[in-house]
Amino acid sequence: MSERDFAIGTLGERATGWLAGRRETPALPRYAATVMLVRDGASGVEVFMLRRVATMVFAPRMWVFPGGGIDPRDDERDLPWAGPSPTEWADRLGCDEGLARSLVCAAVREVFEECGVLLAGPSATTFVADLRDPEWDRERAALLAHEQSFSELLVRRGLVLRSDLLSVRGRWVTPPFESRRYDTWFFAALLPDGQIPDDDTTEADVADWTVPSELLEAYASGEALLLPPTIVSVEAVGAADSAETFVAESRPAAPIEPRLVEVDGIVVIRADLP
Repeated sequence: MSERDFAIGTLGERATGWLAGRRETPALPRYAATVMLVRDGASGVEVFMLRRVATMVFAPRMWVFPGGGIDPRDDERDLPWAGPSPTEWADRLGCDEGLARSLVCAAVREVFEECGVLLAGPSATTFVADLRDPEWDRERAALLAHEQSFSELLVRRGLVLRSDLLSVRGRWVTPPFESRRYDTWFFAALLPDGQIPDDDTTEADVADWTVPSELLEAYASGEALLLPPTIVSVEAVGAADSAETFVAESRPAAPIEPRLVEVDGIVVIRADLP
């Protein structure tokens, strides 16, 4: 393990108050999944990202990957599934089988809801290549309105979730000084051939392919806001030789929970990284 410090940025007032003893009982982290959707670009590997709108309660104006909290119906046992089983995913993610099923389902569901990319297909070796029919927009809307579960969508469409299209890249837990906390598993996936992610989400004002080096430069200059897990993840994408090799390489899923420390009179967020 190695220690790494990050600037507190927009979290300053709440962070310093926590260190000064103005503390509430920490919120319980909610399980969540997020996906680094990647492709090969002219300048190297690119990753699809969203900038959250300023009105969001958690991480406003932050650049993030598609993702969100698990839904109770993500653990439906009749979920059409292909690829490594929930039992195998439980070993990879370091959790029980039910939670593993929920996390993988949430990862695939959230990518579809937030940017219109569907990691599913008619069989274990195929995927949906064309989602331009307006009917898919109605499917997304029904998911967002909780009018159907992801399992119900797949069954009706004759599709199976392709868990083999995902790899795990890590796990981060929101620090206790935050009012909303998440225990988030980070996944990676290649953009399926023929599919085109979009910006049709109310949670972001920008959604597009991002060149890691350019985003990190914008963060360093103060033009872009990033949380520590996103910084580390974007750096990993930027260091990859190709999108395929990035997704092929799984990382440990041991939880990383940053903490506040004061260094030479400056409060920073410190994380122990593998």
